[in-house]
Amino acid sequence: MDREKGRGIGVKYLVTQAEMKQYDNNTINRLKMPSIVLMERAALVTVRQLGKELGRGAYRVLVVSGCGNNGGDGLAVGRLLMLEGYPVDFVLLGSRETCSKETALQTEILEQYGCTLFDRIPEGEYDIVIDAIFGVGLSREIEGIYRDAVCAINRMNGYVCAVDIPSGVHADTGQILGCAVKADLTVTYGFYKVGQFLYPGAAYCGKIICGQMGIDEHGFCGQPPRFYTYTSPEDARLPVRRPDGNKGTFGKALVIAGSGTICGAALLAARSVFRMGAGMVRIVTARQNKETLQQTLPEAMLTLYDAEQWMESGPDEGFRAAFREACGWADCILIGPGIGTGKAAEWLLNQCLYESGLPLVIDADGLNLLAAQTAEAMHTVQTADADREPVNNFMRQRKQQPERKMILTPHLGEFSRLSGCEIPEAARNLTVYPQVLADRLDCIVVCKDARTIVACPGKTETYLNTSGNGGMATAGSGDVLAGMITGLLAQGMEAEEAAVCGVFLHGMAGDMAAGVHGERSMTATDIIGQFPKVFRAVEEGETA
Repeated sequence: MDREKGRGIGVKYLVTQAEMKQYDNNTINRLKMPSIVLMERAALVTVRQLGKELGRGAYRVLVVSGCGNNGGDGLAVGRLLMLEGYPVDFVLLGSRETCSKETALQTEILEQYGCTLFDRIPEGEYDIVIDAIFGVGLSREIEGIYRDAVCAINRMNGYVCAVDIPSGVHADTGQILGCAVKADLTVTYGFYKVGQFLYPGAAYCGKIICGQMGIDEHGFCGQPPRFYTYTSPEDARLPVRRPDGNKGTFGKALVIAGSGTICGAALLAARSVFRMGAGMVRIVTARQNKETLQQTLPEAMLTLYDAEQWMESGPDEGFRAAFREACGWADCILIGPGIGTGKAAEWLLNQCLYESGLPLVIDADGLNLLAAQTAEAMHTVQTADADREPVNNFMRQRKQQPERKMILTPHLGEFSRLSGCEIPEAARNLTVYPQVLADRLDCIVVCKDARTIVACPGKTETYLNTSGNGGMATAGSGDVLAGMITGLLAQGMEAEEAAVCGVFLHGMAGDMAAGVHGERSMTATDIIGQFPKVFRAVEEGETA
């Protein structure tokens, strides 16, 4: 998916520390925009936003600045507020000799206006606190007088506005560097920063506003950011509904889900496929689920197997033939929700992997089985004799079918098993490891967490989803997402676009469900119930 062609109005770039530094340098040195002009414009953007948020009032203002350019931004904000008539106290932490050129100039300007710069936070009550201690370049833990200042700001009752990013939030990872300012408002400049949307840092930013102060796409100079996100329904795409189409036109999906003790996953996934607009769905599941599925989802066709018999003798010839027929009928396959990790599930996964060339979505137990195969192959590599070639059937098959599209949808636990790392390590490297796994397995990886990442093999751009809410951390939500992506695939959407749009629309539906039921009470079924409203928003360009 080339987002530079016909990119929607809501697509936003998310930049890293290094990217923002480069775009800043490009704007100053190649586009010849003076850095002090950028600083003044950033301050003006911040003051205007504060006015929108708070209006006029008898506000007493405290500006707490460091010696870097972020501090200079904060001092300029305070000066503009002072010129609008607000009483402002200025604090500069650190030695003036270490100030950047632009921040040193800001201190000189303030002194010409007769302002005093304190070296520590004075006693008193403040209505507005401007946090400009550290900007996006911070990479070490906050200590000493800076830590004391952060803690003091967090104890205050005033409205806290962070300049560019709350001090202490890592701009790339969202990690807290020892401590961090808890802002009510973050006014960021040029582009959103990746760490502003990753937890725990996202919880410290409050409302995030991105202001244009002179650094825009011209500063890319041929090197656009790696991360992007959707922010408007208009960015998502839905397959075109032909007026002369029929149920076959709109796609046939094979959903391999459920086991003898689990039926709900199959129901949620298959219902989601239907609700996304697919014309036909066939469910492969254990015989015990027949009655429930026929009663709750009569639109679906069923192909059933006897799990107990399978344990003794494997699939009989009748089921083998029925399964081959189902694979030949389908346009795409989803496997994994609730299938377990027994012999039946393993046989079904291997058939999908090695006997079919259809677009394939692997979720839940399918991922656990795949992880076990990968781990076994890695063990073989480590223990093989020098003249013995280890066999990894999955990777060999990927090389034989390089054009086949596979989408893996792991949550962090499943991702850690697939990638061979611990869950905390995976969480810390959410912006890096999914791309590594996508390249290694030659699959699209949808890594699900509070912020979901979509990484595509061989691509330099990565989607970071910012729709959705904490209420979606509920049983069955992942089955719904897998069904949504499969439904888009069935209708002919390209795999990468199906993954990205499926994730974004899933989050939109979750936000709408939370608006109706509340985050605490919403269920996966509630997410499906919001699909019609989501589709109207996409088609009409409404906001969620």
